[in-house]
Amino acid sequence: MTTTVAVRTAQDDYTTVRTAIGVYPITAPLVRISGGDRYEFLDLFLAKSSEYVEPDTVREALALNQDGSPFAILLHFEIGDDSWLLPRTPVSADALTGYLEALDAPADITVEVAPEGWGATAFEGPNAWAAAAAFVEFDISGLTLHGVTESAVPGEPAALAHLARVGTTGEYGYLLLSNAPEAGHAAAVEAVLAQGGAEVGAEGLARVQAEAGMAVYAAGFAGLPVHEADLAWMVDWNRIGEFLGSEELVKPTAENAKITALAAPAGAAFAVGTPVTAGGQQIGAVIWQAPSANADEELIVAKLDAPFWVPGLELSAADQDGADTPVRTVTQPRVIARSLTTRIH
Repeated sequence: MTTTVAVRTAQDDYTTVRTAIGVYPITAPLVRISGGDRYEFLDLFLAKSSEYVEPDTVREALALNQDGSPFAILLHFEIGDDSWLLPRTPVSADALTGYLEALDAPADITVEVAPEGWGATAFEGPNAWAAAAAFVEFDISGLTLHGVTESAVPGEPAALAHLARVGTTGEYGYLLLSNAPEAGHAAAVEAVLAQGGAEVGAEGLARVQAEAGMAVYAAGFAGLPVHEADLAWMVDWNRIGEFLGSEELVKPTAENAKITALAAPAGAAFAVGTPVTAGGQQIGAVIWQAPSANADEELIVAKLDAPFWVPGLELSAADQDGADTPVRTVTQPRVIARSLTTRIH
């Protein structure tokens, strides 16, 4: 007897995250920062101050290079006496190590990149809360957005674990951080499968992230400065001069070019660098195309000159076959998350 194993597609994974729960391992390098001066250290390079950060919380922050260009978007967790960082944008452990070692760190801190034995797993979707309930002993609705709580790893009673309510897709999202990462991942997969979810791959996940307005998670910064990459909202402009690269920042204006999302007919494919035109004149270029996991349309990210980045404009771009194809600037989030109407109970 021959058993046929169904092969999941990016569209399957996309649908799972949109309608149920998708679980996936975190491959980005974790960073643990210990010591009494760790907030002083974080304030050297994070574009948001640590002054009002609360214990048992997680937030997202931007780190810059010396020249003011974006280095990485990082999750910053406060757990007990440690701060943890987790990159959201593509960055290697070596690059992260070099970046942190180049800072003028206070004496009273210890920085560990990819600390041995630690890892993380994430799961997201409108039913993700039901899977998260398997990791806590209280009503899961009590874990509020950006909250972190001590957790358990089923089958590993000695494991240290923390569950954070944070995601990347606009749907309910949770992240399990543990010193028993293989057991933690297996437990998360089991909890997700029990609720009708599945393991998902990078392409379907990236499509949901792009529709939520965070294409940068998969695409990176494309070499754009902060104001053109539309990341100015992640900068505390009252701290210019206080963190790495801040003196080189340019404040955005209504005249700046910046990235925006474009919708195109399903099946159209565009190469990076393809000109985007209005009335036959180039007004921008394609930066990245999201995976084709939503059958309704293609989603493209382009850098457009002002004022063409406003939503609702009909523009054009040549697809990979050379055909002139209509594209349209759109608002984000592009798809209304089902989690907005799904109650945690």
